[in-house]
Amino acid sequence: MGVVETTKLSARRVAQAVELPLGRIIPGDCIEAMRSLPDACVDMIFADPPYNLQLGGDLNRPDGSHVDAVTDHWDKFDSFAAYDRFTRDWLTEARRVLKRDGSLWVIGSYHNIFRVGAAMQDLGFWLLNDIVWRKANPMPNFRGTRFTNAHETLIWASMGEKAKYTFNYNAMKTLNDELQMRSDWVLPICGGQERLRKDGAKVHPTQKPEALLYRVMLATTHKGDVVLDPFFGTGTTGAVAKRLGRQWIGCEREADYREAAMERIEMALPLDESALRTMQSGRSAPKVAFGTLVETGMLAPGTFLEDRKRQFRASVRADGSLAAGEHIGSIHKLGAILQGAPSCNGWTFWHVEHEGELKPIDSLRKTYLLATEP
Repeated sequence: MGVVETTKLSARRVAQAVELPLGRIIPGDCIEAMRSLPDACVDMIFADPPYNLQLGGDLNRPDGSHVDAVTDHWDKFDSFAAYDRFTRDWLTEARRVLKRDGSLWVIGSYHNIFRVGAAMQDLGFWLLNDIVWRKANPMPNFRGTRFTNAHETLIWASMGEKAKYTFNYNAMKTLNDELQMRSDWVLPICGGQERLRKDGAKVHPTQKPEALLYRVMLATTHKGDVVLDPFFGTGTTGAVAKRLGRQWIGCEREADYREAAMERIEMALPLDESALRTMQSGRSAPKVAFGTLVETGMLAPGTFLEDRKRQFRASVRADGSLAAGEHIGSIHKLGAILQGAPSCNGWTFWHVEHEGELKPIDSLRKTYLLATEP
């Protein structure tokens, strides 16, 4: 390729980058919306497609109250064949816009995830992991006719068997208190203040918790990467992307969801620059990893921790590590380094100031456990 051709190619790439609708939600059908994007323009895709639940009739609790399940028109398909065609069409566009070293995440339930996974393989995606999101507080099976549906499945895939992809292994290990992150993730479903409501009703029936997207994005993207969500809903992907310093693009056909998403994202606070620098290099497990407190927002990146005597001070980073001057490590490792000790129980050593009082971070762990008890 000559110099002129190379220059033209570079110019086209620059033009494409400039034209990307970063920080915007493209209205309309996701397939048509993705067709408006140039080839190979996004670094990661997180997709939460319709599950095609095929629910029939109303669902009520034992006390007679109605269960707010997914009965929206966007989850209804005439047949499995129609759902399969829809799946192949949006996956085809997803593959076109994804960079060669990008990756795709899809979340689903037993109703659809096996069909989606087969379509992904047929189209050339290479499955890297299936992640089981085990819900800490699942909705019970009120009819008592089946096991409680206590998990959903995420498929993580690259563009091909030999394709490169991003995996921030050390960030995941640090997030999990220096233990290798497993493929079963215990996280609560979306609730409390995070759950968007309007006039007392849920804005979206399947809003995903920010902690889930936080882990996905921290694991498989870098600061500044472009993340696409073809089924944007109420904007969990956009809110977490903003927090972590990633760029985002959404596709959503429902106007109410788009409005709620933009209001939510505008309120999301980006993390401090120093907190975004995740670990780049690199025994009994606690019941809750320190990184879980960071993921769920109980302890925000950039927060300062101190020992009880206020001799040592460290800041919390996005991956659950701590930084004190030139030293970086887990709550346990950094505590030991600063004291010149062979080991340290970071849960009791480190404290956070709350209402003018220093409290051990272990109290936050206990609060989390109480809040997520089934």
